[in-house]
Amino acid sequence: MEFSTFGRHVAMDAWGVDFDLINDVAFLEHHMKEAAKACGATILSVQSQQFEPQGATVLVMLSESHLTIHTYPEKGFAALDCYTCGHTVDPMIAIEYMINVLKPTQAFSKVLRRGVGPIEVVQPDVATLTREEVTV
Repeated sequence: MEFSTFGRHVAMDAWGVDFDLINDVAFLEHHMKEAAKACGATILSVQSQQFEPQGATVLVMLSESHLTIHTYPEKGFAALDCYTCGHTVDPMIAIEYMINVLKPTQAFSKVLRRGVGPIEVVQPDVATLTREEVTV
């Protein structure tokens, strides 16, 4: 069977993120849209939700698929996820943009190569970052 729907799926866990940054849904929505633009994706729509007493979720639906963040400010934790189809949009650029904005003390990522047969897990170059390694 021939597969022709290549995609890359980046999942990143960011720890040690400032409470106020990941508890501000308007801030997150703005930067998630900028992250999508930075990687060359086409934004179709944006949905966001501020939770009580804290936490936020932002979903940016892309023509190429999606970019999401789910936050747990009380834990200093943000889960980021970006999946893009095709070869022209690099989801790692969007994730790196958000890491530069959020400035976690630690970040762990995996890349899944999808749509070409069995899902392949790839360790990206920026797999594990500490605050000293995160670029401003």
